[in-house]
Amino acid sequence: MNKKTYFITGGGTGGHIYPAIAVADELLAEGTRIFYVGNPNNLEASVVKDKNYTFLPVRSSGMPRKACFKLLGWTLRMFLGWIKCCFYILKYKPDAVFGTGGYVSAPALFAAIATKTPFVMHDCDANPGLVTRILSPFAHSVSVAFEAACPKLNNKNCFVNGNPIRSEFSILSKTQARDNLGLDDRLTLCIMGGSQGAKRINMAAVSILKKITDDLGLQVIFQTGKKNYEEIKMQLPSDCKGLIVRPYFDNMVEVLKASDISICRAGSLSISEICASSVAPIFVPYPYAAADHQRKNAQYMVEKGAGLYLEDEETTGDKLFELVKLLVDNPQKLNQIQSAASKLAVFDGANRIVKQLNQII
Repeated sequence: MNKKTYFITGGGTGGHIYPAIAVADELLAEGTRIFYVGNPNNLEASVVKDKNYTFLPVRSSGMPRKACFKLLGWTLRMFLGWIKCCFYILKYKPDAVFGTGGYVSAPALFAAIATKTPFVMHDCDANPGLVTRILSPFAHSVSVAFEAACPKLNNKNCFVNGNPIRSEFSILSKTQARDNLGLDDRLTLCIMGGSQGAKRINMAAVSILKKITDDLGLQVIFQTGKKNYEEIKMQLPSDCKGLIVRPYFDNMVEVLKASDISICRAGSLSISEICASSVAPIFVPYPYAAADHQRKNAQYMVEKGAGLYLEDEETTGDKLFELVKLLVDNPQKLNQIQSAASKLAVFDGANRIVKQLNQII
């Protein structure tokens, strides 16, 4: 019997990459052949390099918001990307394509339509992204994380699967995660603004690192994002104990499983991974997210008793310290938030999507 072949596509940010990786890994375990279509200059290229599937490079970029010469360049780039994806499909003949939305997946999904290759899409947010909304009518079926997304998509085969997360979230223990990172087995705070970083969070957090480690006795894992790393590095206290600062962590499973509290944005995938790690989040939603979806995500979690909330424009070192101290000084409240987050965890999203994909063949 011939091996099934799948194209997986999605990139640019962790919210598009890691759901795609989770599904790719699940498919690989079934003995399928996997090709990952992504931008060679983006994060997905470095994430996929250690995987047992082939990376197919296609250059792409986000669409300029204003009509200008950049828009012409973008149109040409996407057209060439589409041509290249058509070539890949004709060469490797995938049985199906799976995409997680966003501009990186667009050329491959348009190529799937042109070559009459069936495809499935997944969207992480309650308000689906532009690529998902445009292409969902042509998809064999659509997977979503939230039931509220289904009425906004023109596809009768819409399945609510939760977000696919990596299997390690259900396997790795907190103690092992801390050992892997060289940390002690004690209360740990994770500060992260997503794979791209978040300047407001970074600047507020760096001003209180010494108070957090010395006065509260916490260990801190700080992901700055690559753009902000050098600036933050120059401002770091020289004598903080139990502090790990990196521009980016390749293994966010270890980081989140090692943590008790997180200061973070409110992307849907981050929330899914936080819930799977039983972490108490302090959300600082990105105020310019499409359709304001991060605020809505954060407010949903707060309503469920699974997080605290702070507006981006109000985020200062003093206010962050106040919220972290609130949780440290009130172990019962900390445990309540962690428990509420844990109850919202979905561990089998990738498996559900694989079953959905296998319905095509």
